[in-house]
Amino acid sequence: MQRSDDESSSAPRVSVVVATNRGGPFLAEALASVAAQSLPVAELVVVDDGSPDPDALEAIVSEVPRARLVRIAASGVSAARNHGVAATSGEVLGFLDDDDRWHPERVERAVAAMLARPDAVVSYCGMRTVDADGAELVAADQRPATDEAAVVRGPGVMLPNLMVRRAAFDAVGGFDPAYRQGEDLDLVLRAAALGPFTFVPETLVDYRYHATNTTRSYRDLAMSIRTILRRHRASALDASRADVVEAYDERLRANDRFAWWSAARAARAALREHRPGAARSDLGWAVGFAPRGPWWWLRARLVRR
Repeated sequence: MQRSDDESSSAPRVSVVVATNRGGPFLAEALASVAAQSLPVAELVVVDDGSPDPDALEAIVSEVPRARLVRIAASGVSAARNHGVAATSGEVLGFLDDDDRWHPERVERAVAAMLARPDAVVSYCGMRTVDADGAELVAADQRPATDEAAVVRGPGVMLPNLMVRRAAFDAVGGFDPAYRQGEDLDLVLRAAALGPFTFVPETLVDYRYHATNTTRSYRDLAMSIRTILRRHRASALDASRADVVEAYDERLRANDRFAWWSAARAARAALREHRPGAARSDLGWAVGFAPRGPWWWLRARLVRR
């Protein structure tokens, strides 16, 4: 897509923050995907959140144009991203994890969507799941969100595929350091109360699923999501937002289904590895966490049919 000089000069400046505490085998590719954008970003800040090998991390970052390294003591991903934002000046903020990657037109499409919809506080796009080698595992399934309740139900907005206006990020107070998982969900839900989201339907982000994903800690993730959803549901209830409360109830049931799906998957893996005790532990946790999870799963299947 060709851009005129006028369009380029009117586009908001985009700042990108990558927080990492490990570097890892995918960081160079993640940063290179930011540097290769068809609409160049104004700045790329990599926050070293207390990594054990800062010299190796610095060597990777030094090879990337516009990349700047900031070191802090280990503080957790939310605090690290907030620190990175404070070191930037762009009107639009993007975030990328150290193992994901963007397609070349990801920034350009997001900025165009925001220019077309000046009241939108967040832009998000299609995002697929890939394996460690970059091969597609799950195709993109994101969908438009027409209002706050639709955002709550979950149109597929996550950290790597969202861009947020700095004014909105500042208005909600950034990432909540209390959360080390699900912090992007909390940010999305708070931003949804400020204004509409705009959706770019193209698949422009690769979310990488591999052996060291933090989201593989499914028990902690399910608990964090439940805590976040219940907190926001209480606020919607206090505000007498019946439609939003109903959306939170649906999302909580979906989280229970996720907990059971994850536990069953872990149990099957444990059985293949001849660890029956671990399998019992996974299923026992699911029973305690979401005793009605199988019913919600069956109900969802019947509704879809």
